[in-house]
Amino acid sequence: MTTAHFPEPKGVVLDLDGTLVDTVKTRIDAWLQTFEEEGIPADRSIVAELIGSDGRQLARIVSDTAGAQLDDDGAERIDARSGAIYSRLNLDPQLLPGVTAFLDALDERKLPWAIATSSRREQVGRSVAALHRNEPPLIADGTRVKLAKPHPDLLLAAAGALEVHSAECWAVGDSTWDMVAAEAAGMVAIGITAGSAMSPDQLRAAGAALVFPTMDRLIPHLKAES
Repeated sequence: MTTAHFPEPKGVVLDLDGTLVDTVKTRIDAWLQTFEEEGIPADRSIVAELIGSDGRQLARIVSDTAGAQLDDDGAERIDARSGAIYSRLNLDPQLLPGVTAFLDALDERKLPWAIATSSRREQVGRSVAALHRNEPPLIADGTRVKLAKPHPDLLLAAAGALEVHSAECWAVGDSTWDMVAAEAAGMVAIGITAGSAMSPDQLRAAGAALVFPTMDRLIPHLKAES
């Protein structure tokens, strides 16, 4: 897809970690501390590639790689523990470049938007507060669906909350899992690299229609102000 044929959205679904807030490193650190507590060897590069996916899936993949089998209860426990450590570490989340300008542009144009994050609801408070919006945003989080990213359920839940058909939504994220979920949901997948652990080529290979370095680069492709 070229920018000349880029469809205007009627709604926008945004990832949180690594897309709106610069928290990917903190997420990785929390997971590595969790696996260390569990006595499960974990490679930082593998964990980095899995950030943004369902935490229970991440726990299983890393454990399987280390030769340690996890049942559902074990995956749930490790995911919850990682979230608790992350909440302790994520004391001062910073917005990524271009985020405020883009969110302001959405609000000025009265374009509805929501956050779709694989994180648990109790983990996202500080990061959402860092957005400094006048109204609290709609959030579809990992506790709302049985299957989080790369499955489309979170994005579809966000589109439903916005009352916008998924095919008329942009899905903006920083991970390959965001792109896969967006395609599965029938949304236009857009990659942002400012806070990503992925390269532009990795995001394109996962389904990104377009990749931009910062979110404000999307503003010219929004509909005119009403």
